[in-house]
Amino acid sequence: MLKVAPILAFTDNYIWAISNPDTKEVWIVDPGDAQPVLDKLAATGETLAGILITHHHPDHTGGIAKLLEHKNVPVIGPTNEKIASITQRVTEGDSIEAAGHSFKVLEIPGHTLDHIAFVYEDAEAPAVFCGDTLFAGGCGRLFEGTAEQMHESLNKLAGLASATMVYCAHEYTLSNLHFAREVSGDNQQIKDRLSKTVTKRRHKRPTVPSPLFIEVDTNPFLRCDSDEIKNAVEAQSDQRYSSTVEVFGALRAWKDNYVEP
Repeated sequence: MLKVAPILAFTDNYIWAISNPDTKEVWIVDPGDAQPVLDKLAATGETLAGILITHHHPDHTGGIAKLLEHKNVPVIGPTNEKIASITQRVTEGDSIEAAGHSFKVLEIPGHTLDHIAFVYEDAEAPAVFCGDTLFAGGCGRLFEGTAEQMHESLNKLAGLASATMVYCAHEYTLSNLHFAREVSGDNQQIKDRLSKTVTKRRHKRPTVPSPLFIEVDTNPFLRCDSDEIKNAVEAQSDQRYSSTVEVFGALRAWKDNYVEP
């Protein structure tokens, strides 16, 4: 089982720390800022062992250089030359070792073209580190990829074991669920999840990771094949859509312009 802890960065980023209790070593996922990581290492007495990168955006890579000044460690990430500090570039189907565990690499373009995820396929406690592709209650914006790419990537993630814990990189859950309620106002599962999320955030508790089965049930971007989502999107846009990808694209555009109440 993984030992994972969140490290808060900026206003809403989560840098994930995967620890190996036997060696007191830690691997860091998407360090946009080095200082919170260095503070954690100093507080816990752990040693930096490596860095995992899901995509090239600065809020996921900006702390790499300073961490490498602290200790020269492997940096594993996508095949994107923009991230010059990567020492091992990986693609779909590759496996890597980190913190005493094996992870499988998935390519999940859409938010960016280089986006990858790291999947821990444990029978009892599976996990996925998915950066900005799948969020709790939502998904990332289409900065580089197409709606078709993102939809396919989300389906790939949704096809993982239902007990998989989703370690995304931002605390966007409350806003995402407000939008989900706007789309599916009568959905009691979404109302219940939103209520629990409000309580967690009131007490400043993280809302991630989240179980994949909850995302499949309540995340509108994983439910674009449902009549509930299709009817809501068509009513909002006053258009008709013939494919699930078109529904997804219209839903993503709706969310891009959504103003939280």
